[in-house]
Amino acid sequence: MRCWLIVALVSVFALPAFAQDLALRRVMLSSGGLGYFEYEATVEGDATLKLTVALDQVDDVLKSLVVYDDKGGVGGLSLPGKEPLRQTFKDMPFDQSAFESPAALLAALKGARISVGGPRALSGRIVSVEEETQTLPDGKTTTKRTRVAVLTETGLQQFILEDAENLQFADAALREKIGQALQSIQANRAKETRTLDLATRGQGRRAVRVAYIVSVPVWKASYRLTLPTDGTAPKAALQGWATVENLSGQDWNEVDLTLVSGRPVAFHQALYEAYYVTRPEVPVEVAGRLNPYIDRGGVAASEMRRASPPPPPPAPASAPALKSRDAQFEMAAVPPGQAAGAEQIQATDAATQVTFRFPNPVSVASGRTLSLPVIDRQVPAERLALYGTDPAARNPMAAVRLTNDGDTGLPPGILTIYERDKAGMVSYVGDARLSALPIGEQRLLAYALDEKVTVERDAAQTDRLATGTISGGVLRYSRVVRQTTTYRVRGPAKEARQLVVMQRRLPGWTLTKPDAKGVELSEGYYRIPFQLPGGDQTHTFEVAQEQTQLQELRLLDTSSDQIKVFAQAQEFDTRTREALTRVLQLQQAVSEAERRLAQVDAERQNIVQEQARLRDNLARVPANSDLQRRYLATLDRQETELEAIAKRRDDAEKTVRAARDALRSFVSQLG
Repeated sequence: MRCWLIVALVSVFALPAFAQDLALRRVMLSSGGLGYFEYEATVEGDATLKLTVALDQVDDVLKSLVVYDDKGGVGGLSLPGKEPLRQTFKDMPFDQSAFESPAALLAALKGARISVGGPRALSGRIVSVEEETQTLPDGKTTTKRTRVAVLTETGLQQFILEDAENLQFADAALREKIGQALQSIQANRAKETRTLDLATRGQGRRAVRVAYIVSVPVWKASYRLTLPTDGTAPKAALQGWATVENLSGQDWNEVDLTLVSGRPVAFHQALYEAYYVTRPEVPVEVAGRLNPYIDRGGVAASEMRRASPPPPPPAPASAPALKSRDAQFEMAAVPPGQAAGAEQIQATDAATQVTFRFPNPVSVASGRTLSLPVIDRQVPAERLALYGTDPAARNPMAAVRLTNDGDTGLPPGILTIYERDKAGMVSYVGDARLSALPIGEQRLLAYALDEKVTVERDAAQTDRLATGTISGGVLRYSRVVRQTTTYRVRGPAKEARQLVVMQRRLPGWTLTKPDAKGVELSEGYYRIPFQLPGGDQTHTFEVAQEQTQLQELRLLDTSSDQIKVFAQAQEFDTRTREALTRVLQLQQAVSEAERRLAQVDAERQNIVQEQARLRDNLARVPANSDLQRRYLATLDRQETELEAIAKRRDDAEKTVRAARDALRSFVSQLG
């Protein structure tokens, strides 16, 4: 009795002064895949709070855990290592395999002193542990037995482990280690969780809040848009729902639930991993081996007076205590049993996110999915036909222009569209994808094929000169390239329709037709509206884009044919055309001079070739023959002609140089 009393007293004094388990009070889920979990407990004085989290969340908890204690402070956080069992056996005289059986434990602790009770009571040190096979009295059945040899004070004795009534290790320290190992094995069975011990320091009874951020399933938004019977009605009914999964491993009982739509920057760091710094290895110093300092020379260094270090900065004032709750975290006082409709949702539009907070507590069991309404109101919606996303299509898509005229943005999600007929019956007409819709913006939502409208399109391109100037011998001119897409549209026979054409915007080009007023630009497309008044007739629309291309032409390197084309271009001013005409004339003069020089060279070449033939023939005819004298006379006459040709060639070269100089001089003076 006295022993049990001592144990009870030890247990009481081992507990903190006052502690209460942390209870989950608030959950905030982000569309970025993060969840904010806030727990609360009431403590008195110094206390230790226990928080159990999943193993794969420990890194995020260590990164983001924050404690709010108005009247106290944080004492520290501790938790088992990532591999606590391995660390436990690191300093033990046995490993984990020793606990596979009693025989394995005794074999691992050979030499340890034990005392055995039973038919053969004895005490001594373990010498060996061997398994043997024994035949039972029936002579047929065998069984496994463990024979243990023990060195006692009277000598070596043996006993059968399975027959021993009790066995005790004599060394109290060894018994404690065995107990620690067994406790670690039991605690390690929960491999997927870790329990954190959070110490708080303070006085008096107070509330402590603990929060952290971990990865969670992304909550999803979905919408239902019901179009009215009147196709010209300015508004439609919009419902928005949020789908939430609780895969946290714990039930959410009466928690304050908040949903956030945004894209926060979030990181993960393996804080629960053990990292070691690699150090350079230094050889062991032994007698007879020295590693003297190696002098590699030096240079003279001037003595420098060092400035006195500045005085240390004054100690910073203690930071003010954290408030219990921020204004935006204050919970609304709503009776637990009251249902929260979409009109009661507290929606807030911040700089980078949209927040939906449910005024009533929410309960979701672990592993369950919950869908809650967050929006239910009338929104501006205009029906139209949307064409251009698929250029090969002959029919546009039926679409709705949705305008967000509310107080908060709308998260992205799937939109299911319904339509009421004249009898008030609702029909499903299609689905659309809604991207994030900030306040005041619009989205075109295509949901079905509009077979009442037929579109044919043709594309053409033209190229024309625009302007031209000459400067420094270079003609700088511009060309206007125009791409025109012609749409031939046959609209509905009995109703009007607005058609929005999505025309691909050409980078660096300008929309010249139609007028840019009323045209929108979205992700590389022009969104151009056209009105179809109704009636079974075809309407033609043109969309034109132009680009001005600037080009240069060096006049001295340009052929006469090109110069002639530009000299006749009516798009150029008179002065430029006259200058190009003069350049063309000077080019023709150069060409004429070069032609004459080429003629002179051709004549000379003919004579040179003829002289080569005559000299070859002279080598074959008899000396002093009439034929020889004839050849010699011809050669003499040709030499005279070559002298005249040489003079004419000099004159022709001068003419070419003069013509070229005149062209260069004129071109250099232009501009």
